[in-house]
Amino acid sequence: MSTQPNSNGVDFFGHVSNQNPVWQGPFNSIAFDEKGIKAKLLNLEQPCYVVRKNGCGITNEGELVDTTEKEVETLTAVPPLLPEQLGDRGFLDFHGVKYAYVSGAMANGIASEELVIALGKEKMLASFGAGGLMPARIEEAIQRIQHALPNGPYAFNFLHSPKEPVIERNTVDLYLKYQVTTVEAAAFLNLTPNIVYYRVAGLNLNSANQIEIKNKVMAKISRRELATRFMQPAPTKMLQELVAQGLITELQAKLAEKVPMADDVTVEADSGGHTDNRPLVCLLPSIIELRNEIQAQYGYQNQIRVGAAGGIATPQSALAAFMMGAEYIVTGSINQSCVEAGTSTHIKQLLAGAGMADMMMAPAGDMFEMGVKVQVLKRGTLFPMRALKLFELYKSYEAIEGMPSEETEKLEKQVFKKPLEAVWQETIAYFSKRDPDVINKAIEDPKRKMALIFRWYLGQSSRWAKIGEQGREMDYQIWCGPAMGAFNDWVSGSYLEKPENRRVADVAHFMMNGAAFLYRLHNLKLQGLRLSIPYWHYSPTRDNIA
Repeated sequence: MSTQPNSNGVDFFGHVSNQNPVWQGPFNSIAFDEKGIKAKLLNLEQPCYVVRKNGCGITNEGELVDTTEKEVETLTAVPPLLPEQLGDRGFLDFHGVKYAYVSGAMANGIASEELVIALGKEKMLASFGAGGLMPARIEEAIQRIQHALPNGPYAFNFLHSPKEPVIERNTVDLYLKYQVTTVEAAAFLNLTPNIVYYRVAGLNLNSANQIEIKNKVMAKISRRELATRFMQPAPTKMLQELVAQGLITELQAKLAEKVPMADDVTVEADSGGHTDNRPLVCLLPSIIELRNEIQAQYGYQNQIRVGAAGGIATPQSALAAFMMGAEYIVTGSINQSCVEAGTSTHIKQLLAGAGMADMMMAPAGDMFEMGVKVQVLKRGTLFPMRALKLFELYKSYEAIEGMPSEETEKLEKQVFKKPLEAVWQETIAYFSKRDPDVINKAIEDPKRKMALIFRWYLGQSSRWAKIGEQGREMDYQIWCGPAMGAFNDWVSGSYLEKPENRRVADVAHFMMNGAAFLYRLHNLKLQGLRLSIPYWHYSPTRDNIA
């Protein structure tokens, strides 16, 4: 049975069976006007009944009964659908959270204590951006977050530092000392003894003789080979070395052979910061299938969950990730523009004006010598171009002293704005506190010294952006992906258009409620209900905050 489109933009083109249950309820509860119908659809806590009497209408009241008596024609119905139902229930229980939603870490404390606490108080998981911070600063963040959230939820970033293994080890020691039980492992190129140590040091047997995993790992990956390493048990050789060093017990080493290195594996598509720029629609199904193969091979008691990150900035993209099989979603760039983010007001304003095409790749400070790149905002800054120039010089010359004098002069005047020798002295002072061995190696290797001097600019540029250093606006390094532009398009015209109104908890609620709302509409569409365009728009208004 089909009908002509109604004036309210709702019609039914599906099939109605004479044997279907019939809706019974108060006739005055049925909405036939556009505003009333939209309100019924947005009431996710109640079912939606679609009926017809001189046109299609929707109600949340009444019930379906088996009867032949009917006051109105019953077309279809959908059950309640709360945002808590999206994703994997096991993720909610495992982490003690309300939504299958995570705010991912942004280094240098951009994912700040305020951000983690704000989401934690709403029973949502956020990861503190510990990457790039000194141990004393990380310790301060641990104490503050644990005081505000004694029962969680919260996580801390564990950023791979291939050139500074001492930093990795110091970070692990802090996390174990303060019993930080959830870390987000990011930017790893391979497993290291430090991440293995953290994971295995939290393994024990409970009273029921079952393996208890105290130290939870969420691994952010973008390649199958790395996903495989985190989905498999820890390497035997590393376990043996950790036992020999007295860091883990023989029992823990044996237990480690029966559990994966990560509880959750986040598939990171085209995102801000470290990224391979891969499309989520290709990468996520591939990693889910890999997880299924590894689960079949090892038969883990608790199946690894696969989440999605990169490009998730609207209810539509969130729902798309869930429908592709993501068991949780992770947001990043959009949170950096929020009030609680640990970055400058100027940066938040730049981010709030960014479009999807306003990003580009630039050399990464922590993996500069390896040619690794990060995605950054190019609008309003010259950082990407200047960073690329530094990498070209690094590839072309073996030492600072080997560069043409005109190149050195340009760097000192336009980029560093001070003599390179002064930069080197500051670099020495920095690493003497962080890892003195780095300087000792650079003194013996002019190429490494050159890299450290260039990395000074890459490191300072992110610091300048964070604190809003005046006079350095053109050198700001702002990690950002195209999700930022998509978010700005979505919230345009709403109260969230202005960065001073953006709060991370509101953004999370809108994303999850919007995704659930759109799922409801798609469900109705599959059953034969046609809704005009205005019904499909989920606006981030204060009235729609759950």
